[in-house]
Formats: sequence, structure tokens, C-alpha cells
Amino acid sequence: MISVSDALRHLFDLARPLGVETVPLLQAHGRVLAQDVAATRNQPPFDGSAMDGYAVTEIEPGARLRVIGEAAAGHGFDHSVTPGEAVRIFTGAPVPKGAKAVVIQEDVSRDGDWITICDTPEDNDHIRPAGGDFRIGDRVEAGRVIGPNDIALMASMNIAEVPVARRPVVALISTGDELVMPGETPGPDQIIASNTFGLHALMRELGAEPRLLPIAKDNEASLKTAFELAGGADLIVTIGGASVGDHDVVAKLAPQLGFDQSFYKVAMRPGKPLMAGRFGAAMMIGLPGNPVSAMVCGHVFVAPVVRAMLGLPAAPAPRKSVTLTQDLPANGPREHYMRARFEDGGLVAFGSQDSSLLSILGKADALIVRAPRDGVRAAGEVVEYLPIR
Repeated sequence: MISVSDALRHLFDLARPLGVETVPLLQAHGRVLAQDVAATRNQPPFDGSAMDGYAVTEIEPGARLRVIGEAAAGHGFDHSVTPGEAVRIFTGAPVPKGAKAVVIQEDVSRDGDWITICDTPEDNDHIRPAGGDFRIGDRVEAGRVIGPNDIALMASMNIAEVPVARRPVVALISTGDELVMPGETPGPDQIIASNTFGLHALMRELGAEPRLLPIAKDNEASLKTAFELAGGADLIVTIGGASVGDHDVVAKLAPQLGFDQSFYKVAMRPGKPLMAGRFGAAMMIGLPGNPVSAMVCGHVFVAPVVRAMLGLPAAPAPRKSVTLTQDLPANGPREHYMRARFEDGGLVAFGSQDSSLLSILGKADALIVRAPRDGVRAAGEVVEYLPIR
């Protein structure tokens, strides 16, 4: 068995970067920016008024000025302003030539075409300088998940198309004679396939393109068909059959079908029978079949791999720290990911950590990470955890 950290290093070595594609700006949200993009204009493109008021050459308390025109957003004043003159101006309008300040409308009194500046005007020119936000050539750097604020910024930069990382295609294969799909009627010895559905949701959440393939039965022909259907995928994820039992066909047959194994078994709980390698052009990860084990390995291993494929940093799933609200017993020889919930400002682990109990996983907010042979932990101590909500 290898450690979780060693397994992640092997996985990142196996993960290959994907190509770049260009999408319209409106379709870029949630994608990973693959290349820097640069502003094609200054923002603002001119000195603009920050307030409604009057553009003047200087703000002099008590001065009486003649109003010679008007400037509004999208409709500038084409002439210059000289001493003794003012231009009525509105927020967002270009500041006329010659004007050095905008006196706000609350600081003047107007009589026909004349204004008088009050005795105590604001000490502010109320002008937004050209390029004060960004200038031509200023960049949005690659390697980020594009959010709404990025979309707004790139739109303002006049960027209509965005280079993004191609979404990895992830083929999900459940294995086992005991499985049927949700909605079907299981036989007396069968259960409902759940892992691929949870992993499908996780892959979509990460920005991948998951493909849910038919269940592979416990025989060579069925597994071979499943791998053929996975053709073109960047990552193949099998669930179940990765252990060493008589009916664990993935571990036995995948090498005969072209699987080049990198490692097998990880010193963790839940999730020990995990393997990975390459299957032709695709990367492959074989997850254990226990429902909780598969989902925990999805968070710990598959999610970081997908992020790396998308061009994000090759790094473990981010951990946070919080205090315990109840004691924890000493841990065993494997790294343990304990289902836990937030309570009273901290985390409390569920009493049962059996890897078959999806109901507990459904209630969990986090996975408390316990190092191998970690000692007894008392309430109030700080522990690391992985958020899973």
C-alpha cells in the first residue's frame, strides 16, 4: 500500500493537460481560463464625470458662471470650457475640454443660464480619469475558474470570445452482477447502482463532461464492451471490482484489455482498494465499490485529477481547520476520512463510519482527516477537514 500523498503524486503524473477551445463570453462562466486575455481599450476611455453637476475650469466659492451647454452619457459636449463658463454634466458623461473639475449640483444655485457656486463646495474634482480602471494591454491571468465578476470585467475589456481549457470527458463505469439502475426493479440479490450517479454530479460540479455508461457485469465480455464504449474519454473511472476477490473482474481483466497499472491499494480508510494507471490514451482510476468509499475517493483523488486536467494547480483537495466539539478515539494505521457534521461551532464525527452507509454521508458536512496512528483527540482541539458541501 502507498500513502494518500504518494497516490496523489502518481495520479498527477498520469494526468495529461487537455487542449484549449474558444467559447463566447456568455458561455465562459465556470470554465477555466486557459490563456491570458488582454483589454483592447482603456476604461474609462475618457475623463468622465463621477457625479451630476457642472463641468468648470476651477471650483471657486461664490463664482458666477454662464452655462454654455450640456454633456450626458453617450452625448458629449463638443466645445471647450473657458474661465467664467460651465457645462451641465451628468454621471458618466465625458468631461469637456478645458474643464478641470465637476462641481456637484447640490453645491450650486441656478438662475436661467447662470450658476453660482456656494461658499463651501466639496473639495473633490469628481472626475474619473481615462484608464483609471484598466488600460489597453492589462490582463486577466489564466489558471482561474471564470466567475461572474470575471465575465463583467472581460466584457468591459471588449473581449467577446474566451480561450478556455477543454472539459475532460470522464467515463463512469459501475461493475457488478448485483447492480441495477435507479428506477428498475432489483432482483432479490440485487441493489441499486448509486456511485456513478454521485460521481456524475461531482464531475459536473468540477466542470468535467461525465458520461454514464451501462453497468458492466462480472464477466470479460461485458467489461470489454464497457471499455469500448468509453472510447474517446480522457479519464475512465470504474467503480467496484478493484479488489482481489473471485468476482472482482476489473483488477483481473483490465490488464488483459490494455490497462497499464501505476499503483494499487492506498493506506486510507475508507477506500483502500484503489488503483490507477493508463488505458490506452485515457487515464484510468479504479475506485472501490462500497458507496461511501467511492464517493470519498471521488473527493480525495478524482476531483484533484480533474482540476489538474483543467489546468488548475495539481494540488490535493483543499483542507480547512476547525475545533472538535466531541472527543475522538485514537486512529488506526491508515489515514482516515471521517464523516462529520457542524455542531456548536465545530465538527462532531458520526458514531458509525461504516463504508456502506450513504445515509451518514448524506448528512455529513465534512470529512475529518486523521493521520495514521493519530492519538486521542479531545473536544476543543483543532483538526483538519475536507468540506464536502
